[in-house]
This record gives sequence, structure tokens and C-alpha cells, in this order.
Amino acid sequence: MSSNNNNKAEQYHERTIPFQTGDERQLNLINVRLRDHPPSRSPVILVHGAGVRANIFRAPVQTDIVDALLEQGYDVWLENWRASIDFPANEWTLDQAALYDHPEAVKKIIEETGAESIKAIIHCQGSTSFTMSAIAGLIPQVDTIVTNAVSSHPLVPAWSRFKLIFFVPVVSLISPYLNPHWGVDAPNWFAKFITLMVNLTHHECNNAVCKQVSFTYGAGFPALWKHENISEETHEWVKQEFSDVPLRFFRQIAECVSKGHLVSVENFPQLPQDFTAEPPKTDARFAFFAGQQNRCFLPQSQINAFHYFDKLKPGFHSLQLIEKYSHLDIFMGSNAAQDTFPLILEELNK
Repeated sequence: MSSNNNNKAEQYHERTIPFQTGDERQLNLINVRLRDHPPSRSPVILVHGAGVRANIFRAPVQTDIVDALLEQGYDVWLENWRASIDFPANEWTLDQAALYDHPEAVKKIIEETGAESIKAIIHCQGSTSFTMSAIAGLIPQVDTIVTNAVSSHPLVPAWSRFKLIFFVPVVSLISPYLNPHWGVDAPNWFAKFITLMVNLTHHECNNAVCKQVSFTYGAGFPALWKHENISEETHEWVKQEFSDVPLRFFRQIAECVSKGHLVSVENFPQLPQDFTAEPPKTDARFAFFAGQQNRCFLPQSQINAFHYFDKLKPGFHSLQLIEKYSHLDIFMGSNAAQDTFPLILEELNK
């Protein structure tokens, strides 16, 4: 552990709080507070993306987003939802997370803190599923939502669309999952085949997991960050931060991309089939963030989402397009504390 991480461990008090989902799955929240100063602001829930975990917000940088929030006085809650690699792999959908996970996580935070309302920072598929919860009226306690990369209107590069339409159905016949960690440990012939194919087509770096991440999640070289934005330590750290992601999810996001907006696939009566058919059942203010170099979800995704929400309530929501940033480097970039965190904090503090 670096001296910086040792200092954080001395300054912070952390506890893991389990919660049970609506379909009786056991998940958890990680609450981080300063040891010597009680929170002076509201709770903030941070929601990770697909095939990672809550730890993705805590890259080995001098100041991560958790540090920045604590410095501002916020009570930080990191949600490990059913897509988290801290739990056994499962064939989750956005519908399941929207209906069963996020509402219960929010309720647990309210129960633990006594707060009347909370704020949220949501990323990628944590963002799409949390947005589904909000639109469906399932998390009325959330009053501010900072969403990064994608939310209600997913749009992907042409190569990603091709993979969703043609590659995903074929792979689904062979394996229920893709796993970027196969670049380090390929357990069977299919994993070895995917690893070989990725190594033959991706030459942007020597990090096998980084290359697999780009193949799995986007159309860039790399897709989820700009190499110049992250340190070598972070580049090495990501090897342990990605694992199984179900093809079932990719089939759902393919439908969403085809429609141009979020749709449900499981026919739960609590969720709309089309998330743009009626106005959202939430009073939360959305701040839409997008890295202009994002090659996982195009920045137009968040532009379209902002225009949709702004048309319904003009002047209430906001849009932040971050030049020279991509997808995850918004949070784990070496200079994110100077370039992106102040914008996130500004939106939370409004």
C-alpha cells in the first residue's frame, strides 16, 4: 500500500453495510467518512458501471472522487449493485438493477442516516439503470443526479453497433459472459480465442486487460480512457478491476441503442416499456456529463438526454462536455481532481 493510501486509511472511517434487494439478493454499500469530522452535507451515492465494482471510483491517484467529496463535507456511499465483480457472476439486466437494487440501496442510506434526501453520482450502466429507477419514480429521495457517459439516450460508435447486432448473438451461443480479465487468465478455449483475437487487433498498449476492455466495451484504442490521462500505476491497477459482464445485458443495451433511448426487457409492471413514452416521475435535477473523446458511448448520448430533459423542464438541468476526456478517466484521470471534479462538485452544490 502506498503512503498516500496509508494516510487515507488513517483519516477515513469505512464500514460495509449489507442490504437485501427486492428479489432477495445480498448486496452492499460502503460508507466512507472522515474520522475527525462528521459530514456537513447530505449523503451521496456513487454507482459504478458494468463488470467492475464500487472500487472503480478509488483509483490510485493523489485525490480520487471520494477524497474530493469528503473534503466538501459529503457523506459518501459507494453502491455495489448486482453487476459488481465483488459478487458471483450473474446474468443481470438493467431492469433488475432499476427495480430491485438501486431503490433498496437508497432506502438503506436514508435508514442509516436519517436524511430526507440524497444526491447521486452515476456512471455508465450504473447510470442507465439508476436513470431507469428515477424515471419510473422508484427513488423519490434523490434530488440531484450527476450522470456520466450515458443515461436515457444511449448512442454508440458504428463499430460498437456492429458488434451489438452481429457479434453478441453469436457469442451468446458459446458463452454467457465476456471477461476482460481473460487477458491475464483465459480459463478455456473460447477465452483463449477471444484473447488471441484481441491481441491481433489491438496494439495500443501492452496491458492485456486494457486491450480486452476496449474490445468488450467500445470502439476505441483504448475505448474507456485516454492513455495520456491516466498514470502507469492506474493503468496497471485496472487489471484487477474488470471481470465478467453478461451477454444478456449487451442484448438489452442493443435494443436501447436501436430505439435511441432506454427500453425495458423483462415486462416488470413497475417499469415502463419505453422510458420516453411519458414524462419522468422524478423531480431530481440531472447534470449530464460526457467526455468528448468517449469511444464507448458517444458524447451525443448525453447531449440527446439533456435535450430531452431540458425540453420537459427548460433551464433546470445542465450539460457538461469535458474536452480531452473519455469515459472512466473522468474519475480516474491523473488530473481529474483539477479538470473534472470541480465541475461535479459544482453541480452537487447547486
